[in-house]
Amino acid sequence: MTPPTCISTPHGTIDLPAFLPDGTRGVVRTLDATDLERCGISGLMVNTLHLSSHPGTSLVSRQGGIHEFMGWNHPVASDSGGFQIYSLIKEWPNAGTIGNKGFNYRLGRGKKKRTLTPEKCIQKQFMIGADIMFCLDHCTHPDDNEETQQKSVTHTVEWSKRCRQEFDRQVEQRKLEADHPLLFGIVQGGESPALREKCAAELLEIGFDGFGYGGWPVGNDGALGEAVDRVANLIPDELPKHALGIGKPENLVEAFQLGYHTFDCVLPTRDARQKRLYVFTLPEGARTLTAEFYKYLYIEDERFARDASPIDESCDCLCCTNYSRAYLHHLFQIGEGLAYRLATLHNLRFYTRLMSFLSREEAVF
Repeated sequence: MTPPTCISTPHGTIDLPAFLPDGTRGVVRTLDATDLERCGISGLMVNTLHLSSHPGTSLVSRQGGIHEFMGWNHPVASDSGGFQIYSLIKEWPNAGTIGNKGFNYRLGRGKKKRTLTPEKCIQKQFMIGADIMFCLDHCTHPDDNEETQQKSVTHTVEWSKRCRQEFDRQVEQRKLEADHPLLFGIVQGGESPALREKCAAELLEIGFDGFGYGGWPVGNDGALGEAVDRVANLIPDELPKHALGIGKPENLVEAFQLGYHTFDCVLPTRDARQKRLYVFTLPEGARTLTAEFYKYLYIEDERFARDASPIDESCDCLCCTNYSRAYLHHLFQIGEGLAYRLATLHNLRFYTRLMSFLSREEAVF
């Protein structure tokens, strides 16, 4: 079957491959909607848990949904928030529990106890108004024992069934049959080939519009784990595959080669705020992607204080076409907010240019 070239949603089309910046709380930090469009971004990823915490999904719904709320009239995907709750409980066991019904948790000492069930997860994503929704899943760490991994798959499959049922109920209730969001399942199973296969097979039987890789995709050595490849092979070619949390450029390229189509990660925006910028090292007119296709530029280094060249000579972003390395260095030195905006614009434009390159050429890595 032919791999997908785009994903059609109620708020437009996402051409593939695509990188979806994390607008976790309804904002890509330091940027507005016009900035994102200028970078060539076609879709965003928000987080259901964080938006539920503040400002609240009810408020977002009353404001006309996430698109109206943040002034972004393009596709929005919403993470279920399950990973964030799992991480919270992993770090602080008293923060909550994971059971057959879902998650019980509190976001801090003395905070109100909350529950997140598969049904609530889908209801909240409809209130947000997301175009691509993700099922609630039970994430695990690769070091977790076999019993925990098995329980994770059991929960993930059962919760996905309930998400599917609630999703279909919401579509019917809201009369969205002709123009409804998409629902993606998430494949768990840790490092076990048998559990990954079991999870994927049962999720495929339920039926979803696409699938995401669940779990820790990157090992301690910084390379993609074998399970990333395994999951890609378990999902039919014609279905979109989302690589949750894969964002390092070389890992993203490898995941694309394995068959993934969309990606989200905080890395490029976080790196920008930490003064770490990406620069293509490909020669002009290059048709293949070599192993060392980019480098990092640390703009705080004193050697850039008098450098009149742009961050990247080949880049057409607002920063590179108007300002020098010296100017950006200066802005960071004085703590000027514009520095963070320009650096973030540049890093996201690097990612959209990389996506464009992958869509045109066969990557060699």
